[in-house]
Amino acid sequence: MKHSIKFLLLTFVFLFSTPVLAKDSFKVCWSIYVGWMPWDYGKNSGIVKKWADKYGISIDVVQINDYIESINQYTAGAYDGCTMTNMDALTIPAAGGVDSTALIVGDFSNGNDGIVLKGKKNLKDIKGQTVNLVELSVSHYLLARALDSVNLKEKDVKVVNTSDADMVAVYGTKGTTAVTTWNPLLSEITAMPHSHKVYDSSQIPGEIIDLMVVNTKTLKANPKFGKALTGAWYEILSNMKGSSASAKKIRAQLGKASGTDLKGYDAQLATTEMFYSAADAVKFTNSPKLKQTMKNVAEFSFAHGLLGDTAKSAEVIGIETPAGVFGDAKNIKFRFNPSYMKMAADGKL
Repeated sequence: MKHSIKFLLLTFVFLFSTPVLAKDSFKVCWSIYVGWMPWDYGKNSGIVKKWADKYGISIDVVQINDYIESINQYTAGAYDGCTMTNMDALTIPAAGGVDSTALIVGDFSNGNDGIVLKGKKNLKDIKGQTVNLVELSVSHYLLARALDSVNLKEKDVKVVNTSDADMVAVYGTKGTTAVTTWNPLLSEITAMPHSHKVYDSSQIPGEIIDLMVVNTKTLKANPKFGKALTGAWYEILSNMKGSSASAKKIRAQLGKASGTDLKGYDAQLATTEMFYSAADAVKFTNSPKLKQTMKNVAEFSFAHGLLGDTAKSAEVIGIETPAGVFGDAKNIKFRFNPSYMKMAADGKL
Protein backbone atom coordinates (compact mmCIF):
# COMPACT_ATOMS: atom_id res chain seq x y z
CA MET A 1 0.00 0.00 0.00
CA LYS A 2 2.82 2.40 0.96
CA HIS A 3 4.57 1.66 -2.33
CA SER A 4 1.33 2.33 -4.26
CA ILE A 5 0.81 5.66 -2.49
CA LYS A 6 4.45 6.62 -3.13
CA PHE A 7 4.08 5.73 -6.80
CA LEU A 8 0.91 7.79 -7.12
CA LEU A 9 2.58 10.78 -5.44
CA LEU A 10 5.61 10.54 -7.71
CA THR A 11 3.35 10.27 -10.73
CA PHE A 12 1.41 13.33 -9.58
CA VAL A 13 4.59 15.34 -9.09
CA PHE A 14 5.91 14.30 -12.51
CA LEU A 15 2.69 15.02 -14.36
CA PHE A 16 1.88 18.32 -12.75
CA SER A 17 5.24 19.88 -11.86
CA THR A 18 7.03 19.47 -15.18
CA PRO A 19 4.42 21.35 -17.28
CA VAL A 20 4.57 24.23 -14.78
CA LEU A 21 8.26 24.67 -15.58
CA ALA A 22 7.84 24.25 -19.32
CA LYS A 23 6.62 27.57 -20.73
CA ASP A 24 6.96 29.88 -23.69
CA SER A 25 7.24 33.33 -22.04
CA PHE A 26 10.30 34.54 -20.11
CA LYS A 27 11.63 37.65 -18.41
CA VAL A 28 15.25 38.67 -17.83
CA CYS A 29 16.58 41.80 -16.19
CA TRP A 30 19.77 43.81 -16.34
CA SER A 31 21.31 46.91 -14.77
CA ILE A 32 23.63 49.57 -16.12
CA TYR A 33 27.20 48.37 -16.54
CA VAL A 34 29.46 48.41 -19.58
CA GLY A 35 29.32 44.63 -20.02
CA TRP A 36 25.53 44.48 -19.69
CA MET A 37 24.57 47.49 -21.80
CA PRO A 38 24.46 45.26 -24.91
CA TRP A 39 21.14 43.89 -23.63
CA ASP A 40 19.68 47.38 -24.12
CA TYR A 41 20.64 47.26 -27.79
CA GLY A 42 19.45 43.66 -28.03
CA LYS A 43 15.98 44.66 -26.91
CA ASN A 44 15.66 47.91 -28.86
CA SER A 45 17.09 46.48 -32.09
CA GLY A 46 14.75 43.50 -32.05
CA ILE A 47 17.59 40.96 -31.96
CA VAL A 48 16.33 39.31 -28.78
CA LYS A 49 12.82 39.12 -30.26
CA LYS A 50 14.19 37.65 -33.50
CA TRP A 51 15.93 34.82 -31.64
CA ALA A 52 12.96 34.25 -29.35
CA ASP A 53 10.69 34.03 -32.40
CA LYS A 54 13.06 31.48 -33.92
CA TYR A 55 12.36 29.16 -31.02
CA GLY A 56 8.68 29.99 -30.65
CA ILE A 57 8.99 31.81 -27.35
CA SER A 58 8.98 35.39 -26.03
CA ILE A 59 11.67 37.04 -23.89
CA ASP A 60 11.03 40.34 -22.16
CA VAL A 61 14.27 42.24 -21.39
CA VAL A 62 13.84 44.69 -18.49
CA GLN A 63 16.23 47.32 -17.16
CA ILE A 64 16.33 47.79 -13.37
CA ASN A 65 18.23 50.81 -12.08
CA ASP A 66 19.35 49.34 -8.76
CA TYR A 67 21.79 46.46 -9.28
CA ILE A 68 21.23 44.58 -6.01
CA GLU A 69 17.48 45.02 -6.32
CA SER A 70 17.60 43.37 -9.75
CA ILE A 71 19.26 40.29 -8.23
CA ASN A 72 16.81 40.26 -5.34
CA GLN A 73 13.89 40.26 -7.78
CA TYR A 74 15.46 37.39 -9.74
CA THR A 75 15.99 35.46 -6.51
CA ALA A 76 12.36 36.03 -5.55
CA GLY A 77 11.27 34.51 -8.86
CA ALA A 78 10.13 37.65 -10.65
CA TYR A 79 12.63 37.02 -13.45
CA ASP A 80 13.97 33.90 -15.16
CA GLY A 81 17.40 35.45 -15.67
CA CYS A 82 19.46 38.39 -14.48
CA THR A 83 22.86 39.96 -15.11
CA MET A 84 25.18 39.71 -12.11
CA THR A 85 28.74 38.96 -11.09
CA ASN A 86 30.05 35.57 -10.04
CA MET A 87 30.26 36.59 -6.40
CA ASP A 88 26.75 38.03 -6.21
CA ALA A 89 25.35 34.96 -7.94
CA LEU A 90 26.83 32.88 -5.14
CA THR A 91 25.90 35.07 -2.20
CA ILE A 92 22.35 36.06 -3.16
CA PRO A 93 20.41 33.51 -5.23
CA ALA A 94 22.60 30.47 -4.54
CA ALA A 95 22.90 31.26 -0.82
CA GLY A 96 19.14 31.83 -0.83
CA GLY A 97 18.56 28.32 -2.12
CA VAL A 98 17.84 29.22 -5.75
CA ASP A 99 19.72 26.84 -8.05
CA SER A 100 21.25 29.13 -10.66
CA THR A 101 23.30 28.66 -13.83
CA ALA A 102 25.78 31.01 -15.45
CA LEU A 103 24.40 30.67 -18.98
CA ILE A 104 26.59 33.35 -20.57
CA VAL A 105 30.04 34.34 -19.33
CA GLY A 106 30.16 37.78 -20.89
CA ASP A 107 33.41 39.28 -19.68
CA PHE A 108 35.60 39.92 -16.71
CA SER A 109 36.48 43.25 -15.22
CA ASN A 110 39.97 44.30 -16.21
CA GLY A 111 39.97 47.77 -14.70
CA ASN A 112 36.24 48.52 -14.66
CA ASP A 113 36.05 48.23 -10.87
CA GLY A 114 38.23 50.49 -8.80
CA ILE A 115 39.03 52.35 -5.61
CA VAL A 116 39.15 56.15 -5.70
CA LEU A 117 40.60 58.43 -3.04
CA LYS A 118 39.91 62.14 -2.83
CA GLY A 119 43.09 64.15 -2.43
CA LYS A 120 45.32 61.12 -1.88
CA LYS A 121 47.33 59.24 -4.49
CA ASN A 122 48.44 56.04 -2.76
CA LEU A 123 46.37 53.03 -1.73
CA LYS A 124 48.07 52.93 1.69
CA ASP A 125 46.46 56.33 2.40
CA ILE A 126 43.11 54.58 2.66
CA LYS A 127 43.97 53.53 6.21
CA GLY A 128 41.59 55.13 8.69
CA GLN A 129 39.23 56.39 5.99
CA THR A 130 35.52 55.74 5.50
CA VAL A 131 34.93 53.86 2.25
CA ASN A 132 31.56 54.11 0.50
CA LEU A 133 30.62 51.03 -1.53
CA VAL A 134 27.83 48.56 -2.23
CA GLU A 135 28.47 46.47 0.85
CA LEU A 136 29.07 42.76 0.39
CA SER A 137 29.22 43.11 -3.41
CA VAL A 138 32.22 42.65 -5.70
CA SER A 139 33.27 46.16 -4.67
CA HIS A 140 33.68 44.86 -1.13
CA TYR A 141 35.64 41.89 -2.47
CA LEU A 142 37.89 44.23 -4.48
CA LEU A 143 38.51 46.36 -1.39
CA ALA A 144 39.51 43.29 0.62
CA ARG A 145 41.92 42.15 -2.10
CA ALA A 146 43.37 45.66 -2.35
CA LEU A 147 43.87 46.02 1.40
CA ASP A 148 45.62 42.68 1.49
CA SER A 149 48.05 43.87 -1.20
CA VAL A 150 49.32 46.62 1.13
CA ASN A 151 49.18 44.59 4.35
CA LEU A 152 46.03 46.25 5.65
CA LYS A 153 42.84 44.65 6.99
CA GLU A 154 39.20 45.65 6.78
CA LYS A 155 39.38 46.79 10.39
CA ASP A 156 41.77 49.50 9.17
CA VAL A 157 38.91 51.24 7.31
CA LYS A 158 35.23 51.89 7.91
CA VAL A 159 32.83 50.59 5.26
CA VAL A 160 29.57 52.44 4.59
CA ASN A 161 26.92 50.73 2.48
CA THR A 162 25.90 52.98 -0.42
CA SER A 163 23.57 52.17 -3.32
CA ASP A 164 25.13 52.31 -6.75
CA ALA A 165 22.29 54.67 -7.71
CA ASP A 166 23.57 57.18 -5.13
CA MET A 167 27.32 56.67 -5.42
CA VAL A 168 28.24 59.64 -7.63
CA ALA A 169 26.14 62.09 -5.62
CA VAL A 170 27.55 60.80 -2.32
CA TYR A 171 31.12 61.11 -3.57
CA GLY A 172 30.42 64.72 -4.45
CA THR A 173 29.74 65.59 -0.83
CA LYS A 174 32.48 67.14 1.27
CA GLY A 175 32.67 64.38 3.86
CA THR A 176 33.20 61.51 1.40
CA THR A 177 36.87 60.77 0.73
CA ALA A 178 36.97 57.19 -0.56
CA VAL A 179 34.76 54.97 -2.71
CA THR A 180 34.91 51.57 -4.36
CA THR A 181 32.66 51.22 -7.38
CA TRP A 182 32.31 50.13 -11.00
CA ASN A 183 31.84 51.78 -14.39
CA PRO A 184 30.23 53.98 -15.56
CA LEU A 185 30.16 55.39 -12.02
CA LEU A 186 33.92 54.89 -11.67
CA SER A 187 34.62 57.02 -14.74
CA GLU A 188 32.36 59.82 -13.51
CA ILE A 189 34.01 59.85 -10.12
CA THR A 190 37.59 59.73 -11.35
CA ALA A 191 36.83 62.72 -13.59
CA MET A 192 35.98 64.84 -10.54
CA PRO A 193 38.60 67.23 -9.07
CA HIS A 194 41.26 65.78 -6.76
CA SER A 195 40.19 62.20 -7.51
CA HIS A 196 42.77 59.44 -7.81
CA LYS A 197 42.17 55.81 -8.75
CA VAL A 198 44.57 53.88 -6.50
CA TYR A 199 43.61 50.27 -7.30
CA ASP A 200 41.48 48.49 -9.86
CA SER A 201 40.39 45.05 -11.03
CA SER A 202 43.18 44.79 -13.61
CA GLN A 203 45.32 43.82 -10.64
CA ILE A 204 43.15 40.74 -10.04
CA PRO A 205 42.28 39.74 -13.65
CA GLY A 206 39.61 37.12 -14.18
CA GLU A 207 38.21 37.30 -10.64
CA ILE A 208 35.26 39.67 -11.14
CA ILE A 209 33.21 37.93 -13.81
CA ASP A 210 30.08 39.35 -15.42
CA LEU A 211 27.35 36.86 -16.22
CA MET A 212 23.83 36.28 -17.44
CA VAL A 213 22.50 33.97 -14.76
CA VAL A 214 19.32 31.96 -15.23
CA ASN A 215 17.22 29.70 -13.03
CA THR A 216 18.59 26.18 -13.44
CA LYS A 217 15.22 24.42 -13.27
CA THR A 218 13.76 26.81 -15.81
CA LEU A 219 16.72 26.27 -18.15
CA LYS A 220 16.54 22.49 -17.90
CA ALA A 221 12.82 22.49 -18.67
CA ASN A 222 13.18 25.09 -21.44
CA PRO A 223 16.39 24.65 -23.47
CA LYS A 224 14.89 26.92 -26.14
CA PHE A 225 15.16 29.78 -23.65
CA GLY A 226 18.89 29.14 -23.25
CA LYS A 227 19.43 28.82 -26.99
CA ALA A 228 17.53 32.00 -27.85
CA LEU A 229 19.20 34.11 -25.19
CA THR A 230 22.68 32.86 -26.08
CA GLY A 231 22.16 33.21 -29.81
CA ALA A 232 20.91 36.76 -29.37
CA TRP A 233 23.89 37.69 -27.19
CA TYR A 234 26.53 36.74 -29.73
CA GLU A 235 24.68 38.47 -32.57
CA ILE A 236 24.51 41.60 -30.40
CA LEU A 237 28.24 41.48 -29.71
CA SER A 238 29.05 40.83 -33.38
CA ASN A 239 27.11 43.93 -34.42
CA MET A 240 28.70 46.29 -31.90
CA LYS A 241 32.32 45.17 -32.32
CA GLY A 242 34.80 46.91 -34.57
CA SER A 243 35.33 50.24 -36.29
CA SER A 244 32.49 50.23 -38.81
CA ALA A 245 30.06 53.16 -38.78
CA SER A 246 27.21 50.89 -37.71
CA ALA A 247 29.21 49.41 -34.81
CA LYS A 248 30.22 52.87 -33.61
CA LYS A 249 26.62 54.01 -33.81
CA ILE A 250 25.52 51.12 -31.60
CA ARG A 251 28.24 51.83 -29.04
CA ALA A 252 27.40 55.53 -29.09
CA GLN A 253 23.79 54.64 -28.29
CA LEU A 254 24.88 52.40 -25.44
CA GLY A 255 27.19 55.10 -24.16
CA LYS A 256 24.36 57.63 -24.14
CA ALA A 257 22.05 55.18 -22.39
CA SER A 258 24.64 54.69 -19.65
CA GLY A 259 25.32 58.39 -19.16
CA THR A 260 28.35 58.90 -21.38
CA ASP A 261 29.20 58.97 -25.10
CA LEU A 262 31.03 56.82 -27.66
CA LYS A 263 34.45 57.87 -26.35
CA GLY A 264 33.44 57.20 -22.76
CA TYR A 265 31.85 53.85 -23.54
CA ASP A 266 34.84 52.72 -25.60
CA ALA A 267 37.09 53.70 -22.69
CA GLN A 268 35.07 51.42 -20.44
CA LEU A 269 35.24 48.60 -22.97
CA ALA A 270 39.02 49.02 -23.00
CA THR A 271 39.09 48.01 -19.32
CA THR A 272 36.72 45.10 -19.88
CA GLU A 273 37.85 41.71 -21.19
CA MET A 274 34.79 41.12 -23.36
CA PHE A 275 34.35 37.64 -24.74
CA TYR A 276 33.15 38.61 -28.22
CA SER A 277 33.95 35.06 -29.30
CA ALA A 278 31.85 32.28 -27.83
CA ALA A 279 34.89 30.01 -28.15
CA ASP A 280 36.90 32.34 -25.92
CA ALA A 281 34.12 32.35 -23.33
CA VAL A 282 34.05 28.55 -23.37
CA LYS A 283 37.84 28.38 -22.98
CA PHE A 284 37.72 30.73 -19.99
CA THR A 285 34.88 28.78 -18.37
CA ASN A 286 36.63 25.44 -18.89
CA SER A 287 39.87 26.67 -17.30
CA PRO A 288 40.81 25.17 -13.91
CA LYS A 289 41.49 28.75 -12.78
CA LEU A 290 37.74 29.38 -12.59
CA LYS A 291 37.35 26.79 -9.86
CA GLN A 292 40.17 28.43 -7.87
CA THR A 293 38.60 31.85 -8.34
CA MET A 294 35.28 30.59 -7.01
CA LYS A 295 37.09 29.05 -4.05
CA ASN A 296 38.56 32.49 -3.26
CA VAL A 297 35.16 34.12 -3.66
CA ALA A 298 33.46 31.51 -1.47
CA GLU A 299 36.05 31.94 1.27
CA PHE A 300 35.64 35.73 1.23
CA SER A 301 31.87 35.32 1.28
CA PHE A 302 31.95 32.91 4.20
CA ALA A 303 34.26 35.20 6.18
CA HIS A 304 31.68 37.98 5.76
CA GLY A 305 28.68 35.86 6.66
CA LEU A 306 27.26 35.87 3.15
CA LEU A 307 26.61 32.16 2.79
CA GLY A 308 23.86 32.02 5.39
CA ASP A 309 23.64 32.09 9.16
CA THR A 310 23.99 28.32 9.44
CA ALA A 311 27.01 28.00 7.13
CA LYS A 312 29.84 26.21 8.89
CA SER A 313 32.43 26.60 6.14
CA ALA A 314 33.09 28.14 2.73
CA GLU A 315 32.14 24.79 1.22
CA VAL A 316 28.51 24.81 2.34
CA ILE A 317 27.31 25.56 -1.22
CA GLY A 318 28.39 23.43 -4.15
CA ILE A 319 29.75 25.41 -7.10
CA GLU A 320 29.91 23.34 -10.28
CA THR A 321 32.52 24.21 -12.91
CA PRO A 322 33.79 22.16 -15.87
CA ALA A 323 36.98 21.58 -13.87
CA GLY A 324 35.06 20.13 -10.94
CA VAL A 325 32.94 21.08 -7.96
CA PHE A 326 34.09 23.33 -5.15
CA GLY A 327 32.08 22.86 -2.01
CA ASP A 328 29.29 20.44 -1.18
CA ALA A 329 28.57 18.25 -4.22
CA LYS A 330 25.25 17.31 -2.60
CA ASN A 331 24.17 20.94 -2.38
CA ILE A 332 25.04 22.43 -5.78
CA LYS A 333 23.28 25.76 -6.18
CA PHE A 334 25.57 27.59 -8.62
CA ARG A 335 26.66 26.13 -11.94
CA PHE A 336 28.88 27.25 -14.80
CA ASN A 337 27.42 25.52 -17.84
CA PRO A 338 29.28 26.35 -21.08
CA SER A 339 27.16 24.04 -23.24
CA TYR A 340 25.02 26.79 -24.77
CA MET A 341 28.06 28.97 -25.48
CA LYS A 342 29.66 25.90 -27.06
CA MET A 343 26.62 25.56 -29.34
CA ALA A 344 27.12 29.18 -30.36
CA ALA A 345 30.83 28.60 -30.98
CA ASP A 346 30.03 25.57 -33.14
CA GLY A 347 27.28 27.34 -35.09
CA LYS A 348 24.60 25.00 -33.76
CA LEU A 349 22.08 27.52 -32.45
